[in-house]
Amino acid sequence: MKIALARRYRPRTFETMVGQEVTLCALSNALETKRLHHAYLFTGTRGVGKTTVARILAKCLNCEKGITSTPCGQCAACQAIDKGTFVDLIEVDAASRTKVEDTRELLNNVQYLPTCGRFKIYIIDEVHMLSGHSFNALLKTLEEPPPHVKFLLATTDPQKLPVTVLSRCLQFHLWRLSINTIAAYLANILQQEGVSFEKEALQELSRSADGSLRDALSLLDQALAYGNGHIETTAVRTLLGLTEREHLVTLLEAVVRGDGRGVLNEINLLAESVPDFAGLLTEFQEMIHQVVIAQSVPEALDENVGNLKAIINLATKISAEELQLYYQITLQGQRDLPYAPSPKMGFEMILLRMVAFQPVRIGNFIAKNSISDTAPVAPIASSLTPIIIPRETEKPLPRHAEDTPVWSTLVKALNLTGLTKLLAENCVVESWSSHYIVLTLDNAQKPLYNKRYEDRLTEILSQYFGRELRLKINLGKVQNETPAKQNQRMTKEAHLALDQKNDKDPKIQSLLQAFDAKIEQVTLKDGT
Repeated sequence: MKIALARRYRPRTFETMVGQEVTLCALSNALETKRLHHAYLFTGTRGVGKTTVARILAKCLNCEKGITSTPCGQCAACQAIDKGTFVDLIEVDAASRTKVEDTRELLNNVQYLPTCGRFKIYIIDEVHMLSGHSFNALLKTLEEPPPHVKFLLATTDPQKLPVTVLSRCLQFHLWRLSINTIAAYLANILQQEGVSFEKEALQELSRSADGSLRDALSLLDQALAYGNGHIETTAVRTLLGLTEREHLVTLLEAVVRGDGRGVLNEINLLAESVPDFAGLLTEFQEMIHQVVIAQSVPEALDENVGNLKAIINLATKISAEELQLYYQITLQGQRDLPYAPSPKMGFEMILLRMVAFQPVRIGNFIAKNSISDTAPVAPIASSLTPIIIPRETEKPLPRHAEDTPVWSTLVKALNLTGLTKLLAENCVVESWSSHYIVLTLDNAQKPLYNKRYEDRLTEILSQYFGRELRLKINLGKVQNETPAKQNQRMTKEAHLALDQKNDKDPKIQSLLQAFDAKIEQVTLKDGT
């Protein structure tokens, strides 16, 4: 019978742990310099490695080769700790031993020297569960502990610990792991197991783990069982009770169109397979967040996100104001959903609220229903700032604009951001005159086109050249190199040149040979 992945791949050294670099670095330095404390407190949410760090630290302190940050793992002490049979390592679950009598019994043997190890170590998990009298009993030992005793405490709720206990411990907080960190760890395990997987499936498992590596491994075990030894996105989403992202995209598109009937039809389809509408609302909110990222900071958008093209396409269709409104409505909806007559009815009302309160439709409603037919109605404000150009700031347009280095240089000089930058970087100049510029956007990049960003680019170009310019972006087949492609090529060439330089650098090669190392990744800095 196979052991659960969470147990089989439990880290046994600091080097094999992931995501807790700050804590591991501090502990390693303390061990190497022999600056040891008598009590350590590890805090953090479930499954981030609190007791794992404590057990590795116990090995570091009792390894037969000496106190070290890199225990050998081969000596009797290291192997006994790994197996859970080391007599001088006492592990206690405070949640099941809360009484003061339990604590006193535990501490009665503190005064005696270790049986076979260098230190007698007490690991107390969920220490916040101890009673007030138990803390008082523990505090007496923490105040004046024998030199051969170390206390390693772990808790998910440090606020419940008395300040007198906190002040006597060296505290380390272990952070939730990022989705990408967990996904990379799961991928590494599956490669060792020889199991095929889809990257998006690992992203879904990692997202559901909510920062807990142990939960992620438990979910991976379930996914392997459900998928009969394969990890596929569709199966994982079914296992987790998640919605296919195409349905979420369809829902948001119906909201943007103001199609209330379409919204209800799609919800009725979802109701047949997705009973968890609270979870569905969270997924919908996450998708809105991804669309906002794609619109405002596209370079930060995770390439592994599901339906990446659909997300980018939505970012070109929805205004920033509408997205922020949708997000606020979902936030309010999360608070209101438990009070709805049914989860489905509550979810329907949240989305229909988005349809009813779109900014543009409010303006149209006012225009159509003003008190007087002859009363003037203020137009809806444009998102673009009016252009005021002093004549003395005019700049001549460069000659030979059709040459690819000219447009790339100009795009960099404009200091563009967001989707406006992404749009410009994927265009080439078709023609231009003193007041008119025609660009071509490759057909493959069609989702990037949006009239709003074309207008924004027009405004920025006009301000840069100090004259009112007209801009037209056509879709077509691009023959020349776009700024985006040029950037990719130059980065690749720079990496290649740096690799060649490193291969010829005697100092670097000497270091690599001395440490039997290799260069895993090279990061280029600006100006490299």
